[in-house]
Amino acid sequence: MKRSANAVWVGDLKQGKGKISTQSGALKDAQYGFNTRFEDGPGTNPEELIGAAHAGCFSMALSLHLGDAGLVADSIKTTATVTLDKDDSGFSITAVHLDLTAKIPGIDNEKFQELANKTKLGCPVSKVLNAEITLDAKLEK
Repeated sequence: MKRSANAVWVGDLKQGKGKISTQSGALKDAQYGFNTRFEDGPGTNPEELIGAAHAGCFSMALSLHLGDAGLVADSIKTTATVTLDKDDSGFSITAVHLDLTAKIPGIDNEKFQELANKTKLGCPVSKVLNAEITLDAKLEK
């Protein structure tokens, strides 16, 4: 399976503007630029998109692991917070923190934590990131 997205950039770094689109059409000419990445301008940015991809991938992968254990979640809510840091060599994504809250009938906290941590390591997006990935997992009753 292959999926694609494209970006078009016009102008210099600080005043330029870009548009991002995905093959599926879920994003079509979504605006991004310096102000959406380093300030609070309207639009998106690469780190936000990586966070969305990671949260979505993690939630689906956890659902798979739950199914393998004979369990089905009522809800899985994941927030991925991506950290972009600057050092002497430039900018790098250094960390992603996953906040998970899930409601899963018939599971105890020990099994939940085991499956959540297994998912953190095995999620395809986790595997592609060269960053520290941390997880806080909370089971709702």
